[in-house]
Amino acid sequence: MTQKRCMAYLGPEGTYSEEVARFLAKDEWRLQGFPSIEDAMWAVAQGEADCCVVPFENSWEGSVNVTLDLLVHELDLFIQQDVRWPIRHDLWVAQACEKPNSILSHPQALAQCRAFLGRRYPQAARIPVVSTAEAARRVASGDGDAAIGSSLLGELYGLKLLERGIQDDEGNCTRFVLLVKEPVSCRGESVQTSLICRIDGEKPGRLYELLAEFAKREVNLTRIESRPARTKMGEYVFLMDVDGDAAQPKIAEAIKAVQGRCVWMKNLGSYSVHYEANQ
Repeated sequence: MTQKRCMAYLGPEGTYSEEVARFLAKDEWRLQGFPSIEDAMWAVAQGEADCCVVPFENSWEGSVNVTLDLLVHELDLFIQQDVRWPIRHDLWVAQACEKPNSILSHPQALAQCRAFLGRRYPQAARIPVVSTAEAARRVASGDGDAAIGSSLLGELYGLKLLERGIQDDEGNCTRFVLLVKEPVSCRGESVQTSLICRIDGEKPGRLYELLAEFAKREVNLTRIESRPARTKMGEYVFLMDVDGDAAQPKIAEAIKAVQGRCVWMKNLGSYSVHYEANQ
């Protein structure tokens, strides 16, 4: 019997990354949780896993910097698929708890429920941990009163539902990416291309010139973000999302022109974008 390929995800069991991994894997992949985003991405880079699912950006809190920085500075991984996943936070407690004095979760989950927690549980300490599932595990073992996380937590860790849908923003959504070791190319509708560019910031107008290459060809940039170049203060790299695939003539021309204006450029691939409306 042929062994299933391995899809890594930010674990342990019960994270939103696992929810997305289950959605993508169906029955065709073997899922394996890793204790951190970095561990999951390195597993792919080192051949321990064939791909990984990690969070990339949240509509409320912005980019997941560790994911971006690893792609920029350390790992040659590429995006195969982009999944926009609605985030619904539930508040889970140990069976005997009615009024939690400590609430554990991933820092972004705590931030996404800040107003609700301040209104309903102002007395409770908010304790950040590495993942929502780790929060549930600790609460189940008696190390904390409540955990914020997905609907999987009750079943997996034997917790009781105290509050459902506690996120401050009903439109809360996280962008997850499926990363692989080899570059991919996707065509068709709902396709996006991501680029990482390093420019010479000491020369005036460099960023303007770069953006103009897209504008004059009517290529739409849906996102641009800077991250430190890790060379010296004031030097940055830019992550850009392009609407469309790199094989389209206008986009291919723009990318070639931009590459000529950069110190270096990395194409993270052209990949399909999926919007999951219901869970």
